[in-house]
Amino acid sequence: MNKDLTTGKPEKVLWEFCLPLFGSIIFQQLYNIADSLVAGKFIGENALAAVGNSYEITLVFIAFAFGCNIGCSVIVSTCFGAKKYSELKTAVSTALIASAALCALLVFAGVIFCGDLLRLIRTPQEVFADSQLYLDIYIWGFPFVLFYNISTGIFSAMGDSRTPFLFLAVSSVTNILMDIWFVAGFKMGVAGVAWATFICQAASCILALAFVLKRLKGIKTEDSFPLFSWNVFGRIARVAVPSILQQSFISVGNIIIQGVINGFGPGIMAGYSAAIKLNNLVITSFTTLGNGVSNYTAQNIGAGKMPRITQGFLAGLKLVWILCVPIVALYLLGGKMLILLFMNEPSKEALDSGLMLLRIVSPFYFVISVKLIADGILRGASEMGKFMIATFTDLILRVVLALTLSKTALGATGIWCAWPIGWAIATSISLCFYRKGVWCREQNTEKTKEA
Repeated sequence: MNKDLTTGKPEKVLWEFCLPLFGSIIFQQLYNIADSLVAGKFIGENALAAVGNSYEITLVFIAFAFGCNIGCSVIVSTCFGAKKYSELKTAVSTALIASAALCALLVFAGVIFCGDLLRLIRTPQEVFADSQLYLDIYIWGFPFVLFYNISTGIFSAMGDSRTPFLFLAVSSVTNILMDIWFVAGFKMGVAGVAWATFICQAASCILALAFVLKRLKGIKTEDSFPLFSWNVFGRIARVAVPSILQQSFISVGNIIIQGVINGFGPGIMAGYSAAIKLNNLVITSFTTLGNGVSNYTAQNIGAGKMPRITQGFLAGLKLVWILCVPIVALYLLGGKMLILLFMNEPSKEALDSGLMLLRIVSPFYFVISVKLIADGILRGASEMGKFMIATFTDLILRVVLALTLSKTALGATGIWCAWPIGWAIATSISLCFYRKGVWCREQNTEKTKEA
């Protein structure tokens, strides 16, 4: 069901819209968590290390899916808020056509270069074959990942966060069952994990696209609309390209960090693989809430309702902090239990390294969540330059600190310390940019007039 985010109490509207998004990303993350969990439990520590090692490279591809999602979503949200439905349909078809061309290039590049990337990050020989096998299957399934993300972006742009949630809930549970079936039942090893994910993502993508097209058909327009517009493509690209670059550079940074971690051996790799999945579950979830704030912001800008943006920021901040409390408590108090979900008999090195990562980064979720909500406002307002400055600051700091601190007496623990330092500085920058936005200036002007 389409929903107008420009009317009603901002906190109520935003929370009702964002909570299903939060649920959706939890289920989406279960795809990757299930892969690692089943690999570690039913195959072994090296299989867990192989899936985790490959995961960092898959994030480069996910960066493109994420960027296309955001670019399409922001422009469609603005059209929906302004009630320009013909332009909305053109934006959707333009995004789908452009993404198909991009997808073909990415699959071609992935097939050719992923083996070289695995060598570049110093993948140990004992996990190389499984890492490459997992990647090969993932790459051929990437078109489903890309078009599913675009479909969910379109749903969100029109105020519907419930439909994607239902798709993901069903497909994620199915994926977990198929992972176990293929690995424990058919003894397919790492290939079983990858094929289970491939099949479930394909089903989700096809259903989501079918429902999107049906929803768009129900929106009546008086005029015919072009299927492709270079003008609309340019507007989508202005948001999508910086988002892709941001996520790609983050992924490249993570690959560099993975290369440093690989130098410490399979034990540290396995511990990191388990803990980073738990960390990414939180960060990706909060990023998705930030995307919801982007849709809210874009719709209200399209409707010319600037004062609601500041109210939306405060509502989003309240929501993420409420979510932070149980998550941080769980990771600090129950971290060992969570790490053990991924491994039957972990080495002491694997368990200790995973626990240390969780204990260092989880208290700082209260900090990074502020940045992700502020970033949501900046993206929704198409302030992509400012958004990228804050993000690249975080990335560069984390990579430099990881490379530097790993060579000290801290060892792998020094790598984990890079996260909170980068987060704290980047959050300060994002907040400064948010405070300088036109929405804050208009609010201050109104307060001055009232005084």
